[in-house]
Amino acid sequence: MLTVNLSKEPARAPWGINALLSYQADSVTVHYDAAFSLRRIQQAGRQLQAQAIEAVSLQGDGWNYERQWAFYCGFAATMHAVTIKWASIDEDELELLNARRHSHDWARQIINAGPDTVYPQKLAQAAVAFLSNIGGEHIHSQMIVGDELLADGWVGIHSVGRGSQHPPVLLEVDYNPTADPDALVSACLVGKGITFDSGGYSLKPSAGMVSMKCDMGGAATVTAALGYAIAQGLAQRVKLILCCAENMVSGDAYKLGDVLTYNNGVSVEIVNTDAEGRLVLADGLLLASATKAPLIIDAATLTGAAMMAVGSDYNAIFGFDKALLARAQQLSELVNEPAWPLPLEKWHQDYCPSAFADTANSRVQKGGGMGGASNAAGFLSRFVDTDNSRWIHFDLAACYRDSADPRWAVGATGLGIANIAGLLL
Repeated sequence: MLTVNLSKEPARAPWGINALLSYQADSVTVHYDAAFSLRRIQQAGRQLQAQAIEAVSLQGDGWNYERQWAFYCGFAATMHAVTIKWASIDEDELELLNARRHSHDWARQIINAGPDTVYPQKLAQAAVAFLSNIGGEHIHSQMIVGDELLADGWVGIHSVGRGSQHPPVLLEVDYNPTADPDALVSACLVGKGITFDSGGYSLKPSAGMVSMKCDMGGAATVTAALGYAIAQGLAQRVKLILCCAENMVSGDAYKLGDVLTYNNGVSVEIVNTDAEGRLVLADGLLLASATKAPLIIDAATLTGAAMMAVGSDYNAIFGFDKALLARAQQLSELVNEPAWPLPLEKWHQDYCPSAFADTANSRVQKGGGMGGASNAAGFLSRFVDTDNSRWIHFDLAACYRDSADPRWAVGATGLGIANIAGLLL
């Protein structure tokens, strides 16, 4: 196990004053300065992981909670566990680090797994097992699978998923620590769980399809966020709704020109089968609204437009409640999971017009046209009871890395988990 120390002082010869790492006989020192210190510490963790170092012990002064977590984000590997011994800090912070790592590791592992092993029912089962391990007897769940979805009118999830040999699933998890079956639901979490997205008949090119196992990143993120909040002592009743499907091409797949009519009476013309995430989330948001929860949070790897707007270091956030957006952004800075609000007004609901239905699910333009991320959020807002619930939508632009960079291994990042958990507490 390699000892890793931390220093504000620049490295000495022969490493050079700008060196991030300097090496001693039995240890390594991370050199950082006040400017972008957490980014540099994360880069140090990434460099050590790239050197095939799998076990470290953080020792010495300066290793506060935030710096240790930044190091771990860089040190975590794509497909296997690493060993890290945290530095001596406050016992409560140590518990927080372990709980945060547990949730992040689960989310990263399941997002990085191949779609041959994580399909809709498997994702739902894994989410229940993860939460049951943390919440115990306070966790109850039910799944609606395949054609059973039609009996309850969940046309979005069914339509998107019916073309796959793996049936679509709507999962509802009830975390109720109050022991009162009539307790009010304080919040609902809704996650997009597209375990593989071929684009359907609006077929993606190979380069755009290869990473589409990550399209269930929203479902993994909200599940991990609930687990992390429970581990921190969440005392209120919260429901989790995962909208799980594979978007595939077959003789039974949904098509361009189809019109779906949702439980709230809104009809939707399909003009792009690759704009499927908003179709499944619409069902989840309707179910969340039916609980009358005062807070509804959804998360999805929804649009490339969000990534074009904020890049891959930030998640984009949307909502009509400006105070809620401000709180989410403040929390994002506190937990070092950057988020940035993008425009959303009621009139964004009208930016995907249709001559054959109340709305279309996109625009017949590449990426949904200008303002695509806002237009997608406007579509989602049609299915939320915003008169009675505060709602925030996370478009997870920072959820996944197609290739490794100086701070992250290739694959899932976990960014958004602590931010969403903070909104529950």
